[in-house]
Amino acid sequence: MRALVIVDVQNDFLPGGALAVPDGDEVIPVINGMAERFDAVTATQDWHPPDHGSFAANHPGLEVGEMTELNGLEQVLWPIHCVQGTPGAELSDELDTSRVEKVFHKGTDPGIDSYSTFYDNAHRQSTGLAEYLRGRGVTDVYVAGLATDYCVKFSALDAAGEGFRCFVVIDACRGVNLSAGDADKAVQEMAGAGVRIVRSDEV
Repeated sequence: MRALVIVDVQNDFLPGGALAVPDGDEVIPVINGMAERFDAVTATQDWHPPDHGSFAANHPGLEVGEMTELNGLEQVLWPIHCVQGTPGAELSDELDTSRVEKVFHKGTDPGIDSYSTFYDNAHRQSTGLAEYLRGRGVTDVYVAGLATDYCVKFSALDAAGEGFRCFVVIDACRGVNLSAGDADKAVQEMAGAGVRIVRSDEV
């Protein structure tokens, strides 16, 4: 049983958005073209409260891209993005959601970020995605979306850690690349953890 997990294809991560991933819109036709090949399809949304601790604006004197500490964890500071109920948090209108069975929200706790679609960054709280996929009889998880070096990477690592066979559809992902080469390093890290890197025409 194979599932596609569509990660954070939200307006704020697309060109013109508050935290635009370069060429992030290019993943949408790839995802739309392969979704029907899966037994189950889920999607995720960053769903932050306005006072979220990952927002640089909530740390006077600090700037976007700087590091701070948030509840004992290193935290990159981001622009305000994907605030609950705002247009920027919505899934792109261009994304075909007709086969999406369930949308999972993450990053809802102001005190901790949640890159992974499975857990917050400290693994203190589950989103329920793993349990949902197991309940559907899923064995193979395919991850696609935004961004390769953050939410895709941590989702794939957690999927593998949860015992799923995990695949990242690399032409359906794009990276932030805060530092040059971050996305490439993320791919190496995922592959080193047993995640298989594939292209959409291999799915």
